[in-house]
Amino acid sequence: MKNLVILGGGYGGIKVALGLLDKALPNDVKLTIVDRNPYQSLKTEFYTIVAGTVADKDVRNDFPKHEQVEYVFAEVEKIDTVNQQILFQDRSQTVSYDYLVIALGCEDNYHGVEGAEVYTESVQTFAKARKAGVAVGNLKANGKVTIVGAGLSGIEVASEIRESRADLNIRLLDRGSSVLRAFDPRIQGYVADWFNKNDVEVLHHANVEYVEKDGVCNNGVCYVNDVTIWTAGVRPNRVVRELPFDKDNQEKVIVNEYYQVPDQPNVYVIGDCASSVYSPSAQLAGIQGEQTATILNCILRNKEPKKPKDIRLKGTLGSLGKNDGFGNMMNQPLMGIVPRVVKSGVLWLSKRH
Repeated sequence: MKNLVILGGGYGGIKVALGLLDKALPNDVKLTIVDRNPYQSLKTEFYTIVAGTVADKDVRNDFPKHEQVEYVFAEVEKIDTVNQQILFQDRSQTVSYDYLVIALGCEDNYHGVEGAEVYTESVQTFAKARKAGVAVGNLKANGKVTIVGAGLSGIEVASEIRESRADLNIRLLDRGSSVLRAFDPRIQGYVADWFNKNDVEVLHHANVEYVEKDGVCNNGVCYVNDVTIWTAGVRPNRVVRELPFDKDNQEKVIVNEYYQVPDQPNVYVIGDCASSVYSPSAQLAGIQGEQTATILNCILRNKEPKKPKDIRLKGTLGSLGKNDGFGNMMNQPLMGIVPRVVKSGVLWLSKRH
């Protein structure tokens, strides 16, 4: 019996699993899916949990059931690449593998800022998003919220909280001279105008020096604050960073064109943990998961896999509350209700995979 283990049931890992099940697993293959939660969580929608605008059941899916699939719901402590075993926190049992897919995603990058890890809320896991949602929801009238980081996550968190709580004082700290630096200037202007109209303060050229329990110090000025939410960058999961594999300057594992670790071709790495010319995204992880499933369907049947096609991303979508949004689709900037409706449609499809 061959043991195929998928670490992480997110956008990439679940695409691998579904692609394998769709082609019928060979009878001599056992598939084990490992995740910290007993459901697939839709990470791109965690900002709604933080703002309290939807119930958490609306941004999660049940995992597929199959007689050849076993689930382990636990936190991975270590990947023992020598003995080909997975070790877990608070669990003595290990899981052995013949083939391994690592799709553990990312975690916050605090860039060495003192107090950031201790005193800020996060949107990187379901549990942390829930905790952030409780902190925001429990704020008294006219409470103060600061979001550090004005990328896609920071923009969606800030706008959703504003739509949820008109009374709150919301501040967004942006390192650059404009929000959403990676987007078209027209989108940057549109989002900046939305924040201005909706009374969200944006401070550009931010340089957060340290974070305290009740404040953020930026460029020598300390702002009294009730809740601080960190959206200022990510890095691969700690377990992946500790692996003895070659990595790029972003700590991501370098893989070949088949998503294999060159020195251990039975180990595949996808999503936020794999070195890529593209920025991390759910879309990228999903495509890589589909391609990895195709590769493994050949490998498990002792066939030579074909080289995956070059990845072409369809674009990026973001929300500004429930009725406004922005995005790049087919290299064209979109603003207003249309990209917001499209984003809702993508979520609808994700929940009916």
